[in-house]
Amino acid sequence: MSDFRQLSDSMLASPQIQLADIPQAVAAGVTLVINNRPDGEAPDEPQGAEIEAAVRAAGMDYLAIPIGHSGFSEPQVEAMQNALAATDGKVLGYCRSGTRSTLLWSLAQARAGGDPEEIAAAARNAGYDVSPVRASMDMLAAQSSE
Repeated sequence: MSDFRQLSDSMLASPQIQLADIPQAVAAGVTLVINNRPDGEAPDEPQGAEIEAAVRAAGMDYLAIPIGHSGFSEPQVEAMQNALAATDGKVLGYCRSGTRSTLLWSLAQARAGGDPEEIAAAARNAGYDVSPVRASMDMLAAQSSE
């Protein structure tokens, strides 16, 4: 079973999910799965289309916002923020380790006006470190309050 970590009441982050993890996501109340892993990053792992088909067959929505080695862009952060705002249920974001999903969630939360300290604490409680994007979080939070 996968390692779903709770970032908030409505957001879970996880390392790469397998097809066998889909029922666990349903049982956890997930309504949207967000794939933050580019296809081909690990050819031996299930690729996006395979996960998407299984997620949709289980009655959940699916969205791909791949984060590669070049890091995070404003359109990716905006896409995550919009996806979170448009979803009533729980969201499960996954990548190789869950870190990129957590960092993208953190940036989206800050862009939406969340307190960077509270966001960082939530990530830390789930076992993730947002220090690589903390300066960007602070900047996005400041811009959202202008």
